[in-house]
Amino acid sequence: MKFSTPTDIASLARFILSPECKSIAILSGAGVSVASGIPDFRSPGGMYDTLRPDLITANKYERALMEQDPTYVVSWDIFKINPFPYLEVRRPFILNTRDQVWKATIAHRFAELLHTKTNKLTRVYTQNIDGLDRQNENVPSDKIISVHGTIAKANCEGCGHEHDFDSFCNDVQIKIKDIYKMDPNAPIESSLILCQKCGKPLVKPSTVLYGRSLPSEFFEKVPEDLETLDLLIIAGTSLTVAPANQLVYSVPDETIRVVVDVNPVGQELGIDYSATRARDFFAQGPCDEVFLDLITELGWLDDLNTMKDLLPQASVELLEKKLQQ
Repeated sequence: MKFSTPTDIASLARFILSPECKSIAILSGAGVSVASGIPDFRSPGGMYDTLRPDLITANKYERALMEQDPTYVVSWDIFKINPFPYLEVRRPFILNTRDQVWKATIAHRFAELLHTKTNKLTRVYTQNIDGLDRQNENVPSDKIISVHGTIAKANCEGCGHEHDFDSFCNDVQIKIKDIYKMDPNAPIESSLILCQKCGKPLVKPSTVLYGRSLPSEFFEKVPEDLETLDLLIIAGTSLTVAPANQLVYSVPDETIRVVVDVNPVGQELGIDYSATRARDFFAQGPCDEVFLDLITELGWLDDLNTMKDLLPQASVELLEKKLQQ
């Protein structure tokens, strides 16, 4: 390894700008979207923590499964026989995505700046389904892989037929009940949304259900990307979900790994937080705060400021505070 492992944000910035660093990938999770106002599903207060199976259209057995493990609500095992748990729980998320309620954060915009300023961004592997990475219009779409799919598109889980997203959202609005009691115009009971092609009630956002395969492009690009990767930035992910978390130990031994998170993650995957660590750096803190510091060290703060109108309020407040320093 020609360049010593970063020990702070300043040395990380120097490495990114150095000729030794030619290829950078980002593995991101729910933490990068927190500043947008989207709930972090796995954290206390998130969807899985607050799930109320008793409010969902389901039978006794299905409710018992969801009480035992909330992730059953987004599983193929339940969806293939009853699509309502998924659609009812995701209803506000689907409609807010259509209405573009949420905006890409500073953490998302870092990837855009990295690409436009250095051309070193090889890939963003996002485990998020919110589609916010794709608000980075200056990042080519093929550089973003939505590992678990995206909620911003719709297709039939049975035959694969793609449905117009706006039309699908309209169906959700008039056919799927609101278990959160936020929409007074929502129906009292849910009714089926049928596929225009096969007629089955399996239409849903293009997200990957538990028990289904990930997009083929993930498996195609990973070996190609990792072979020459110089830096892997692991941002806002608990690293508990395979196979995305396998990127951590699949990179070459010379690849520097940076964890951006409030808490240490991935120790069981080999990430070293000890004083004698050879290639790992822990940039501790909320994603937006850490990436704002990194953008500042890279000299890109003015560039970020030109995007201020595109940022969510929490990100704007952080940026304005930084600019006043």
